[in-house]
Amino acid sequence: MSDDNIDVRSQLKNHPKLLSALFGLLVLLSQSGAVAAGSHGGTFGP
Repeated sequence: MSDDNIDVRSQLKNHPKLLSALFGLLVLLSQSGAVAAGSHGGTFGP
């Protein structure tokens, strides 16, 4: 399994645009979860 980690690390090292795209996707997903959780605060009753 450590060979797989080395392969992923070398791929990301050789393709910095892929690394930045993955980081941006991670940030987008973390922010969208917070927005979805906070948007349900004002609805009461039927």
